[in-house]
Amino acid sequence: MKALTFSRFGGPEVLEYRDLPDPKPAGGEVLVRTRAIGLNFADVYRRQGRYHLVGTPPYIAGYEAAGVVETAPADSPFRAGDRVAFADSPHANAELVAVPGDRLIPLPGDISFETAAALLLQGLTAQFLTRDSHGVREGETVLVHAAAGGVGLLLVQLARAAGARVVGVTSSPDKAALAREAGAEAVLTYEEDWVAAARRFGGEGVDVVYDSVGRTLPLSFEAARVGGHVVFYGMAGGDPPLVDPRMLMDTSRTLTGGDLWNVLRTAEDRRTWAAALFERVRSGDLRVRIAGRFPLAEGARAHAFLESRQSSGKVLLLP
Repeated sequence: MKALTFSRFGGPEVLEYRDLPDPKPAGGEVLVRTRAIGLNFADVYRRQGRYHLVGTPPYIAGYEAAGVVETAPADSPFRAGDRVAFADSPHANAELVAVPGDRLIPLPGDISFETAAALLLQGLTAQFLTRDSHGVREGETVLVHAAAGGVGLLLVQLARAAGARVVGVTSSPDKAALAREAGAEAVLTYEEDWVAAARRFGGEGVDVVYDSVGRTLPLSFEAARVGGHVVFYGMAGGDPPLVDPRMLMDTSRTLTGGDLWNVLRTAEDRRTWAAALFERVRSGDLRVRIAGRFPLAEGARAHAFLESRQSSGKVLLLP
């Protein structure tokens, strides 16, 4: 099979498209031929040596893809030819992937391979953040950082569908337009005084802030009202400074950390949550934006595009 690999850490130039032996499924694993692969910042961090990796060089990054079952164990609910997807199984940047059966999600016929690969990881995350980390309610005011990013665009849509008023923050006017298109009532840029504007938007501050930037965490607390909530779920802009618990006490604000995999633990969880996500796509509550499609052979170009911060939505690799 062909795979996108790297044997040393560094920039996109360390990536190599090469032939490797087909994977041999172990007990309970299903062999999947990928049709579309989701590229995420975690894959960039793996290539840079900043994030956990599975296996030995040549490494194959990627945890998210959609495709067709090649072979499955006799006791598996899956059969050759079944359409499937996954969001948390390693070595996805390849034509063939051996996936534990409990990680596989059946893919309905009306959900394309590209939509599934673009939606699952970020969509499940947005669903978790707006349902479990902070259950968004009608009439609330919500601030979304990186509102034109992959998770950000989905957060805006889900919060709007719940009846909230949404203000987004983005890095450029072009991205601001995309956040408005997704349903944000107001969009600010990081170059302006977004904290003051967000406080005005919420009256005396917003009810909840979704922060995926990290270093913006102190300002997120300033944007939240007294008694408000900050949900921290990413560090795209760098590690956050330490939070003084006395500030939380004095302002009655709440800080929650959000990690999808602490709650999405079983095959039933994955399939139930994914089915709910697919239904939101059918109903029109969620529109999936694909920022770019790259042949798997041009994975270095895809990584460079993602790192450029010019993308809004999901970057896909196509075997």
